[in-house]
Amino acid sequence: MELLKLILSPLAFLYGIMVYARNFLYDRKILHAVEFEVPIIVVGNLNVGGTGKTPFIEYLIRLLKPHYPLATLSRGYGRKTTGFRLAALNDPAIDIGDEPMQFKHRFPDVPVAVGENRPLAIPNILMHHPQTRVILLDDAFQHRSVKPGLSVLLTDYRDLFTRDMLLPAGRLREGRQAYKRAHVIVVTKCPPDLGEREQHQIREEIQPLPRQQLFFAGLDYGSPYALGNPQKPLLLDDRTNILLMTGIANAGSLVRYLESRVAKVETLEFEDHHNYKEHDMEELKWAFGRLPGDQKVIMTTEKDAMRLWPFGQWLARHQLPVYCQPVAIRFLNDDGDLFNQRIFNYLLKHPYTRSKKA
Repeated sequence: MELLKLILSPLAFLYGIMVYARNFLYDRKILHAVEFEVPIIVVGNLNVGGTGKTPFIEYLIRLLKPHYPLATLSRGYGRKTTGFRLAALNDPAIDIGDEPMQFKHRFPDVPVAVGENRPLAIPNILMHHPQTRVILLDDAFQHRSVKPGLSVLLTDYRDLFTRDMLLPAGRLREGRQAYKRAHVIVVTKCPPDLGEREQHQIREEIQPLPRQQLFFAGLDYGSPYALGNPQKPLLLDDRTNILLMTGIANAGSLVRYLESRVAKVETLEFEDHHNYKEHDMEELKWAFGRLPGDQKVIMTTEKDAMRLWPFGQWLARHQLPVYCQPVAIRFLNDDGDLFNQRIFNYLLKHPYTRSKKA
């Protein structure tokens, strides 16, 4: 692995020059970021995928939905369509992306939009939903064409951006110093027993600026439920064997959680945002057949479930028991209220929400 990084380091150097030049142009206002009246909250990361952005966006929706009409905007990774599109409940993941589909199904009354060109997509949202008072930008920390009012930067506890390298030698999309653009930094996927000493060490490593707040958060895994039937829960115990099928950037946290709850976990992994095909289902059927024991099930993430919907009848016909594992954000140190207050303080001081609050 170290040898591969060394070989790829010249390419990472060239990539870094291009990213630095682009950021320099934005910092010097030679390239102009569009600023909107409506409050824009960005959630993103420096690494490529796997920091928990989807459950974090859901956390913010639950937090803000009772107080402000809001909308979400994503690029819609993995979709076969292009341009701006408002999600409908019957839209498949192939048309809008798995994460927007998940948001729409979980929060049907929240406008969910996809669009590569965010400066054009935001006015489209406001045109279709003029009552919108907050827009959440999913995975848009690097997309500097829009100036956010509040940036939340996520970094994985087991893969801190401070320990990574630029693509392709590492997984960083831009240099480590880019963290300085964030207003809030959240170390995600922390173990629940993360002690004060280690938190202090991480804080010293990241070195947040005086104006930045740093939080630690873990993941809460709920009760698994049958694909397409949330009313059918699954009880896990130490006699259960699981085949975990995922197409996400980093399934490590979920694997560790399941291994602590069941007898055996085997994995069938695909690339992030993988659009499943029928031959993938055949591979799933074969792998499940090889899994030992009588008490066994297939588990997947809620994001993967969005891409499995078209195969619901096929899975039922072949009697493959597929269950989804829900997950939610949980702040450590009882800091949830402090984080929430940071978000509300931004919105309460914003002239747009202050004058037009619903």
